[in-house]
Amino acid sequence: MHDFHTHTFLSDGVLSPIELIRRAIAIGYKTMAITDHVGPGNLEFVLTILKKDCEMAERRWDIKVYPGVEITHTPIEDIHLLAKEARSIGAKIINVHGETIMEPVIAGTNIAAVSSKYVDILAHPGLITVEEATMAAKNGVLLEISGRKGHGLANGHVVKTAKESGATLILDSDAHAPEDLMTQEYAEKIALGSGLNKMECDTLLEQTPLSLIHRVSSR
Repeated sequence: MHDFHTHTFLSDGVLSPIELIRRAIAIGYKTMAITDHVGPGNLEFVLTILKKDCEMAERRWDIKVYPGVEITHTPIEDIHLLAKEARSIGAKIINVHGETIMEPVIAGTNIAAVSSKYVDILAHPGLITVEEATMAAKNGVLLEISGRKGHGLANGHVVKTAKESGATLILDSDAHAPEDLMTQEYAEKIALGSGLNKMECDTLLEQTPLSLIHRVSSR
């Protein structure tokens, strides 16, 4: 399993970073990112802690762990600047909390996120438009199929729009608790239920994560 969207008690999750990593290893994770919710005030605080825990986990255990962030409910004018700052202080994976149908996310968040060269993943983008998805494809921003209840209700639309625009999809858990972490079997069911065929599912779960890992290591 590869998963680039998880949360700890540094934002709204329930576990410490190191425990979340250990729980993920126990169900077969090989790569993960911890991407707690951030705004301008807690950005440096969150990354300082995550970098220490991820470094320890990689040194002692057989897993690759990236410290990251999910820029969440921030003014759209500041998304690019926050992403740039996050990268400069050590965020390896930068997600933006997209316009999920479950929350009152500011309109324009999707297009602001996919327009930034510092953003890796637009999380749960909701009813994303072809225009937004086309921009994501142009800038290499991945569109998330979400394993989280509620956010995942728009997965079928995200898949359809990505196919129309040529955008690349990625599947993440958006885990906030240990029971949210996905097994490979469950991830496959989410992918297939989102409208992908078996070959597309294999690409989503195997090739796309490896491409993202290569991108991160090449920076």
